Amino acid sequence: MEHEEAAARAGVTVRELREIGEFEQVYRLFDEIWRPGPTNVPATVELMVGFAHTGNYVAGAYAGDELVGASVGFRAAGRALHSHVTGAVAGRGIGYALKAHQRWWCLEQGLERITWTFDPLVRRNARFNLVKLGARPEEYLPDFYGVMADAINEGDASDRLLAVWHLQESIEPNDEPQNAAMTLREGPNGEPVRETGGKSRFLLVGTPSDVERLRRDNAYAARAWRRAMREALGGAMAAGGHVVGFTTSGEYVVSIT
Repeated sequence: MEHEEAAARAGVTVRELREIGEFEQVYRLFDEIWRPGPTNVPATVELMVGFAHTGNYVAGAYAGDELVGASVGFRAAGRALHSHVTGAVAGRGIGYALKAHQRWWCLEQGLERITWTFDPLVRRNARFNLVKLGARPEEYLPDFYGVMADAINEGDASDRLLAVWHLQESIEPNDEPQNAAMTLREGPNGEPVRETGGKSRFLLVGTPSDVERLRRDNAYAARAWRRAMREALGGAMAAGGHVVGFTTSGEYVVSIT
């Protein structure tokens, strides 16, 4: 099965969690990843206890006895699971193993969709969600979580895209459209550059190559990217555009037909 193969490739075992000690491990792992403030933790131990006890999704990825990834989600309307938070040690395929297990779990439960939010400025997450998984953003959510006091998001507005993964559908990566109109690209110093675009069925909305580094090194440029992305991608989606792909060079492909 795909979720077992994905776990084997990552060198982990993925399973549901039930015990207080396991939830405490997840809490510590998330703390190491995000370094949140005391009022901004991704998931409390008490929340995970309640979720697991009421038939929601709390799972962990273990390399031997070490927890190296975890995911917490809850059932939502329309036969869906909302994946509230997923975190993993980077670079080993653990995130994909967790998502594959989540998909398998949902299908076993008779669910049809998984939804989650992600920062539209984080290029690697956009590529993973749209290309690797085949999810599609269906809504742009300005400042969705308000102020977030953690090591990754602090000092930036919490705009998010709502990703929807239709589990029974197989979405092949789109070929990059010819003659698409560029509306936003990265400048030579990492700054956002707006383009006038042109007449085309498709728009290209670029992303910064590494927004997390940019937040550390050039907070002004990072904030400019947030405003530019909200206007370019958020504006296109509000006007009826649909994100249909993500290019190899880091641009959202938006169909405006």
